[in-house]
Amino acid sequence: MTDRSAPVEPGHGQEPETGSVLNRRRTAPFVAGGVAAVIGVMMWFLVQADPGGTTTADSPLLGRAAPEVISTTTTGERFELSRRKGSFVVLNFFNSTCVPCLREHPELVEFERRQQERGAEGAELYTVIWDDREDAVEAFFTRNGGDWPRVRDPDGTIGVAFGVARVPETWIIDPNGFVRVRILGELTADFLDERLGLLAGGTNP
Repeated sequence: MTDRSAPVEPGHGQEPETGSVLNRRRTAPFVAGGVAAVIGVMMWFLVQADPGGTTTADSPLLGRAAPEVISTTTTGERFELSRRKGSFVVLNFFNSTCVPCLREHPELVEFERRQQERGAEGAELYTVIWDDREDAVEAFFTRNGGDWPRVRDPDGTIGVAFGVARVPETWIIDPNGFVRVRILGELTADFLDERLGLLAGGTNP
């Protein structure tokens, strides 16, 4: 009786490995190494581009006239973006339940304070309410400070015009009404100041 569990000696009863199998085995370590190297490079660029959770992003709007925005603020004043020419405008899309929005709020308070100190040369800051109740936003500002205007966007028209998919998201429009910078994620007052300084100096940040 033949023992089916008996081990087969190497070279006996086995099909020889084909060239393609051998080639795959030989190249597998190199492929794995190449993939690891690519991932490593991508991670390095991510760390370099976004060391603090804030990064600028591309958009078809950059370098073009800002979308037409006509709305009102929570105090009932008319807001028309095309008429805000003459100074830099910072639009910050905000939701009162968004954790990164809550974390960045003190930085925006500081940024606004600095702009007020610069007088006519300071940038104008506006919050755009994104998918939130107006009363919730107003209650948040009452508790946490910040007296810059809050712009209504009840049907999401402004968010769609700028292509906002999640908040916080911040845009910088130059004194001529052109979109210059798109910022994803929470930011700092220093980050905004740096970008505005580069723009004012004629450098594309």
